[in-house]
This record gives sequence, C-alpha cells and structure tokens, in this order.
Amino acid sequence: MVVGQRSWSTQTVAGSELVPGVLLLRYRRHSGGEEQATKATKATAGATSATSAAVKRRRQLERGQMTRPASMAFEMSNKNKELMNDIFTNCKLKNGFGPSVQATAAATSPTKRPLSPDHPNPALPITETPSPAMNRMGWALRTLLVADNSSCLKDRKVSGKLIRKCAPGTELVDWLVNLSPIVHTRAQAAGMWQALLEEGVLAHVNKEQPFKDKCFLYRFRLDEEGGTAAAGVPQADDLGAANEHIREALSALFQRGPDATLRMILRKPSHERTSEELELVFEELVHIAALSHLSTSIKRELSSIFVFEAHAQAGTILFNQGDEGRSWYILLKGSVDVVIHGKGTVATLKTGDDFGKLALINDAPRAATIVLKENNCHLLRVDKEHFNRILRDVEANTLRLQEHGKDVLVLERVAKQRGQHSAFKYTVMSGTPAKMLEHLLETRLGQSVGGLDPFLDDFLLTHIVFMPVVQLVDELANYFHCDAHEDAQTAEDREYIINFKKRVIQFMQKWVMAVRHAAFEEPSVCDFIEDLAAEVEADPDLNEETSIVHNVLTQMARYQEDRNQNAGQKWKLPPNGQPICLFSGNATPSKTVIRPDDDIIFRVYCADHTYCTLRFPMHTTAELIKACAADKLQLNRGPEDLVLVEVKSNGERSVFKDNDVSIPTGLSLNGRLFVSVKDHLDALTQLQEQECPTEGVDIDLEILSTKELAYHITLFEWDLFWAVHEYELLYHTFGRHHFGKITANLDVFLRRFNEVQYWIVTELVSTPSLSKRVGLVRKFIKLAAYCKEYQNLNAFFAVVMGLSNMAVSRLQQTWEKIPSKFRKIFQEFEALIDPSRNHRAYRVFVGKLQPPLIPFMPLLLKDMTFAHEGNKTSLDGLVNFEKMHMMAQTMRTIRFCRSRSLGLEPPSPKSEGEVRTYISSFRVIDNQRVLTAMSQKVEPTRKL
Repeated sequence: MVVGQRSWSTQTVAGSELVPGVLLLRYRRHSGGEEQATKATKATAGATSATSAAVKRRRQLERGQMTRPASMAFEMSNKNKELMNDIFTNCKLKNGFGPSVQATAAATSPTKRPLSPDHPNPALPITETPSPAMNRMGWALRTLLVADNSSCLKDRKVSGKLIRKCAPGTELVDWLVNLSPIVHTRAQAAGMWQALLEEGVLAHVNKEQPFKDKCFLYRFRLDEEGGTAAAGVPQADDLGAANEHIREALSALFQRGPDATLRMILRKPSHERTSEELELVFEELVHIAALSHLSTSIKRELSSIFVFEAHAQAGTILFNQGDEGRSWYILLKGSVDVVIHGKGTVATLKTGDDFGKLALINDAPRAATIVLKENNCHLLRVDKEHFNRILRDVEANTLRLQEHGKDVLVLERVAKQRGQHSAFKYTVMSGTPAKMLEHLLETRLGQSVGGLDPFLDDFLLTHIVFMPVVQLVDELANYFHCDAHEDAQTAEDREYIINFKKRVIQFMQKWVMAVRHAAFEEPSVCDFIEDLAAEVEADPDLNEETSIVHNVLTQMARYQEDRNQNAGQKWKLPPNGQPICLFSGNATPSKTVIRPDDDIIFRVYCADHTYCTLRFPMHTTAELIKACAADKLQLNRGPEDLVLVEVKSNGERSVFKDNDVSIPTGLSLNGRLFVSVKDHLDALTQLQEQECPTEGVDIDLEILSTKELAYHITLFEWDLFWAVHEYELLYHTFGRHHFGKITANLDVFLRRFNEVQYWIVTELVSTPSLSKRVGLVRKFIKLAAYCKEYQNLNAFFAVVMGLSNMAVSRLQQTWEKIPSKFRKIFQEFEALIDPSRNHRAYRVFVGKLQPPLIPFMPLLLKDMTFAHEGNKTSLDGLVNFEKMHMMAQTMRTIRFCRSRSLGLEPPSPKSEGEVRTYISSFRVIDNQRVLTAMSQKVEPTRKL
C-alpha cells in the first residue's frame, strides 16, 4: 500500500508467523530510510463508543482500509540490560549490596576453590567421605548380598583385569526390588543405589558412570579398599544386625532416592538430559522461591542448563570481590557468608537464596566475596554464556503492544515441547485488564480450536483479582453493543459485528462452565444474560447461538431454583466446640453449600465469661458483630475502642479485622469468640471447658469396623470438599476482606482436617490400658490405609499426622508392642507425607491418581500462598498474568479431583447409623500442652 512516498509492509514477528488476529505494520520513508509513525486516530468519547470505535478500526485494518497507529504496534523488545534486571528480580541480596551489619572476622582462613568444570562428573561422589548413616546402610546391603549365595555380587573379569565382588546395575535393581515391598518400581530402586553412589559407598568400577539400570558394573567402597572387612562370609551376628538395620533404615534411603536422581541429572551435560529428566527438573524449579517470579518458559530453559555443584569444606571461597562474573547461583543446601572489603561479613545467605546475578546483568566485577559457611553446601549454577542466551531468547520471543507510548499487553512465544502441540503460538504474560479481554475475544474465541485454552481458563478463574465481575460485564456489554452508534453498515461491517457478538456469547458459555453458580451471584450477570437472550431471539443472524444461550439460561434457572429452595437456610455453631451444623432450612443436608446470606447462630463472650447469643448472615463484618455484642453485653464503649477476638484453647489470642467476614466459621477447633476493649486483651482467658474434649458421641472404637469407619469418613468429607468453590482459595489467599466474600465452606473443610488429626491423638492419650492403646494404633494405621485406598488423602494425612504427634510418638511402650508389619506400613506412610522437597513424595504419588479424590487441602493453600507472596500482582501498571496462571493451576487441581462423582463400594454394614453419627463430630482436645500431659500420665517417661 502506497501513501505518498511511504511504503507499508506487514512484518512477521520472531520468524515467519503472525500473532493471531494482529498485524504488525511499519513504514519507511523512501528518501531517507527513516522510520516514522503516523498519528493515532482520535478516540471517540464514552466507554461504549470507544469500544465501538476500537472494533471498527480493527475491522478496517483487517480489510486494509486504514493503517494501525504506531503507538499500538507490537514491537520487539530492544536488547538492553534492564530487561534481565526486570526479569531476574526479587533476590534478597545482590552480591553484597544491602543493609550492612556489624563486620565480623572470618572464623577460619578461607581457601579459594578451584574453578569448577562446566559439568561435574556424575559418576563421582559429592562428598569427601560418606556420612555414617549411608556408610552403615551400604554395609548392611553388602552384607545381605554377600551372604546370599545366589546373589549378583561376584568376581568378574573386566578388560582382562579381575574385579572383586561387583554386580551389574540391572541385577542390583532386581535384588533391591525383591528385598522390600516399599520399593515398587525399578526407577525407585535405581534412585536408592544412586544415593549410595553419590556419597561414595558404591561406585562404577571405572568411575565413568552414575548408577544406571543397565549392565554397567558397580561395587562397594569396602571391596575397593580391600582388607579383612571385605573378606569372607558374614557371621550370623552381622547378618542379624544387617537385617535389623535394613528393616529400620531402608525407608530413609528410599526417601533420599528422588533427590539423588535429581542431583545426578543436574550433573549431566545438557545435551544428555532426556525429555523425562528435563520435566523432572522443571517440576523442582517450580517450587524454588528464587525462581517463583520467572515465566514458565524461562524455567523450562533453566531446567536444561542448571548445573549442580557440591562443596565439602566450610571456608571455601566461591568467588572473590573484583573477580569477573561468570555464574549465577542458588543455594539448595547450606549457607554462605557475603564479605565486602573493609566491612567484613555483611550478610549470610541460606537455603533458597540466590546470588551472583548483578555482575552478569551489568557485566561488572563481583561486588562481594562469597565464602561457604557450612560443610557440604549444595548449589545450582547458571553460567554466563547460558545466562546471556536466555536474555537473547527472551528478547526474541517477547512482543509488546503499546498505546500512547505505554505497554498495554505483553506476549511471549509458546515454546514447543517435545511430543506436545499447542494451537496458540503466544501466551499472555501481562497486560491491562481491558486489553487482555480484548485480546481474548479477538484471538481465543470464534475459532475451531480443540482442547482447553489455558489463557481463557486462567482468565475465567482469576479475573476477580484484577477485574471485578461488574467491570467485566460492562466491558462485555460494550463489545456486544458495539454497533449501537453506527448508522450505516456495509455487509462486511454487519458480518464482523455478528461474529463479535457470537464471541461474547461463547465467552459467557465458557464463563458459566468454568465457575458454575458463582457466575450468577452478581445480579448484573443475570441481567446481561437475559439481555443476550432477547438479542439472540430478535436477531436471525444469531440463530446458531440459540442453543448456547438456552444452555446458559437453563444453568441460571437451576441456580435460582436452588437458591430459592434453600432461602432462609440457618446454621449454628454449637457452644461446646462441635463443628458448624444446619439449624433449619434443608431437609437433605448432603452437599449443602453455605451461602453468604445464610444466617448463623453463635455466642460471643466478654472477659468475665458472660456471653450473648447472636444471629447474623455469614457475610456480616466483624465490626457489626462486635458493636452488637458490646451493646448486648453492656460494655458501654465505642466501636473504635473494641475488637473482636478469638481465644484459642491454649490461651492464644487472634484479633479480627473490622472488615473481615464469615467470622464464626473461621474459629479454630475449640476456639471461642470474645469482644474486648483494645487495651484489655491480656485479661482474656480461655473458658474452663476449652481444655476439655469437644462434645461428641462416646463409643467403643474396638466394636467399629475400620473399613466402614474409613468409608463413612470419606463420604462425609467428600460432601464438605464438594461444597468448596475454587474462588474460596483466592479469597483465602488474598484476604476475604478484599472481596467482601465468605470462605465458610473452605473453613469448615480445613477445620475437619484438624478435627481428625487431634481425634487420633485424643483417643490414644485418653486410653490408660496399654493393650487397648496398641490395638488403637493398629486400628488407626489400618484406617490410614483404607483412606489411602479410597483416595481420601486429606483424611490420610490427618490420621498419619495424628499418629506422628509428639504426644503419641513418645509412647515408647506402646510402639514397642506394635508388630513390625504395622510399623513398616506406618514408616511408608510417614515417607509419603514427608514435607521435604516441597512434599515431593506426595506430589509424585497424587500425580498418578485418577479422580475422584480428596486432596490434601493445606498443601494446595500453601501453593497458592507461595504464588501470591513470591510474585507481584501488578508489574509496571500491568496485571502479572503469569502469577494468575500459577494460581489457576492450583484451582484446576480442585476441579480435576471432582471431575468424576464419588462411587465407592460400601462395605458390609455392621453399625451404619452409629458410625455416621460418630464420625460427624469427634471428641477432640486440640491443646498440645494438655495432650502431652495426658500422654505423660498414661505412660511416664522412663528414667535412665
């Protein structure tokens, strides 16, 4: 297209592909070759007309009738150091720059470490000498292997040389899988052998290979060293000791296997890492705080280039102040001192911290010296060459849409994963709410694209954080009525407008499918849906959308019918610590959702333990509750002098904010609600009954079937889990007072976890008979097994954590009488709930399950908090959509777990009515001090 002496051409971005639905235009002045931009078209006044004009301009642009203003052009980000500085932010200390502390002299004379090779040898140990625990484990395994005449540990000739007592990796894996039932897969066994190899207990005969489930030969360190310990057949005493040690300590080796495998992968050259190994590394990087603010694509890049380093000696210098910056580091284990000339040690960095970026970003010398503070420090390293390549890749793959000189939308090219195909070439990194919605309507709807669109789903699940429902409906209405101010329309205009209306209708359908009844809670949404239905009925060009609108109207009618049916629903918070329960309004309480306008009856106390009974809707604020309670209790103080407080059973006090909501459901197990003068909080004491068990059915557990108990617990908790909406996770994470929304259903579900956990402890420490305690421990271990079988992982965690409680674990006489079979099962359960590596064992296990299942909810909330606190919600005035994506991933977990209905096969009923009543309200003490005292009473500490 020629305009005067200027020629226009479409420019492909980052290759030969265009951003979907968007054209990037530029022009050059022929005479001087100087690039200039045309002036932006004036925006029409008013929100509706502005949207209409924007749609019209884009329509004309697509037909070639006008040029895009340069201020709205997508631009490739320029190569500059500030981009990397912006991407890699959030570190606590950058090479020693930060608040200085009192300088201290180095305790030891540090030694300069040799320059690390590009890739350490994964076949060599990461420690100078094995730890005592691993040495003992290696001795025990070798003893059993040597004692087994048919074992794989034999003398073999390798290249004409006799190698004493070596075995192929495949046969060692076979032997270990058959040794113990806790080792389920060959990969697990290989990881356990690698854990021994990385500490030098086991080694490849030529020191050339890490442990592999292949025909490579390996032998124990004891056989390499020779001597009398390596000779002969083990004695009976040694064999017995080895067997006993294996029974007690093999689970510890099992837990170390995944970490050892990860370290082995990180010590391999990048080109040798398989796609499965890269995915494993990526899953670990997702949970490292220092990387939490980076995009998914950058984390995937890092998974292929991070290198593992281990340093054995404290005092080793990693690099000196003034050295050339060659690498960026993240501490995986241990700590380092940051030392500056003339100031001494100014800071100590610990596990999870990172350092060394500033020198790479600015291409400057190191600003501080880094000295290892502990022995056996583990680090991740990214070298300068790869660091700069990431910078170039980010520049090449980032597109920015600008309006009036400011970024309004930032896109990033979707990296193609091996074996995966994405219909979308770009993902949204950040943007203004309105521009992200516009991009979504123009590029993600109205196309025949199969599968779930992550951007659309992320937007629908998280928009309440950055774009309230009322604002979203207004924007959609503006787009839907974009033709309201256009008098004359060509056939092409009409076609374009109809297509845009169809996209808005499709958006509404997707919205209702994604969030269900929550979409109808705002009256403006219902009004807009009725408006859409009337328009579709009146416009023959929208006939194809009739079925979509009908489906949405049906969903809305069901919601309104259900709401009317449960109108006037009342709840009560019983006075003696029992869980919240229905007071009236629903004859079938199964899967009953607590709604914001449901009433709840509860007590509020004052300092002298007198109380008043109140009835308020769930969404009532703490400010209104305290004012009403103060009036009824005649405190005669103004609201500004009063606070609403929870007093827990241990005496701890927690003050509510005035704008907080769903107060009664947020109380702890045996907590009580108090109103108090601000200056008199110290006068608040717990009620006498708070140190006693909460009220519940008193029943002899021995007569109840354990499987039936697990079955009814799972049914009960499935109903509680089903009532929790994904939005409640957002309300809980950001603070429900920010939204004015309740989290009552989530509160009740979380309370149930604590109730089950402390029920286990309470029952055991309340049983004076040793034989009965032994029977209860066995019953509870079986209960955990059945909960795991029913995929009720929330109850499984609660039972195992209850058995691991200090008041229970100290009962030595009880545990000594537990059969070894049950102790072994319990060790496996403890390994599964082990929190190390961000609950890696649990995440691997649950990743293999299919719905329906009840997840461990506290961990999902931890993931939400991690994403929230580790990432800003807004970056330079734009919504950080990468953060929204991280949160939506966790919310999708809830949806996945409930994607199939629960259909358990009921066990043979023995006392169904008693069991259902019993499990609905346990007798519970949640005061750890009281529980420990009771534990001491039933089983006093042995005197040495």
